[in-house]
Amino acid sequence: MASNQQTRPGIGELAKDIGSGRIGVVMGEVGARVQIRPVGGGVEWDARPDNVVAPTAREELTARLAVKNGNSRNGL
Repeated sequence: MASNQQTRPGIGELAKDIGSGRIGVVMGEVGARVQIRPVGGGVEWDARPDNVVAPTAREELTARLAVKNGNSRNGL
C-alpha cells in the first residue's frame, strides 16, 4: 500500500460517510456495507465501504463538541 493512501477506519473508530456527510463510530461490517452509529448514540446506518473515510481533525472536534453540548443541555 502506498504511504499516501488512506485506510478505512476500523471498528470503534470515528468515520465520515462522505455519501451522507455524517460522522459516527464504525460498529462493524455486514456484507458489502459498513455500519456506523452516530457519535452521541442512536440508530446505526449503512454506508458503502468506499464512502467511509477518517474525519478531519476539525470534523472530529465538531462532532465530539456537539455531543458534549447536548449532554450538558440534558444535565448529563
